[in-house]
Amino acid sequence: MADVPVPDGIDLARHRDMRGRRWHIWVRRALLGVVGLFVLAALFNVFGQRPTTAQASSPEADLKVYAPDRVRGGLLWEARFTIHANVDVKQATLVLGQGWLEGNTINTIEPSPVGEGSRNGSLTLTLGHIPKGQRYELYMQFQTNPTNIGHRNADVQLEDGEKLLLSIHRTIWIFP
Repeated sequence: MADVPVPDGIDLARHRDMRGRRWHIWVRRALLGVVGLFVLAALFNVFGQRPTTAQASSPEADLKVYAPDRVRGGLLWEARFTIHANVDVKQATLVLGQGWLEGNTINTIEPSPVGEGSRNGSLTLTLGHIPKGQRYELYMQFQTNPTNIGHRNADVQLEDGEKLLLSIHRTIWIFP
């Protein structure tokens, strides 16, 4: 085979045969390994999206919150609030801590609450009357803003008028 001229600026020993650069391959492998670790961590739900269930019970009602506790910026996600009334709940109200709203966009709430309000920075959703033995499910869809990074309080309280029936302490972690 005929000798091919080597372009100017190319040193075959250094660029082809890697003389003097044998350790560089380990730097490249380590960087690729770090990227692989992020992918592996995401597969094991370290960065969120998989929902978890939190629940609380009282003599008056049971409440289940089914929502992710770790989300990534830009993620579309859903929360489901299930209330089972053990007695007539005349004026059911869900009170959502600031972490549900801070840096999150609410896309929809179904079924629409009877009323909405704010109490010391928390969102109040008035659901109305839930008869004894009945179940009420509320669905909320959110999108997390990419600049919203950190740990937030996502507590949920169920009230009947002014009376606190039960409370669930939750937190939400938001990753970039």
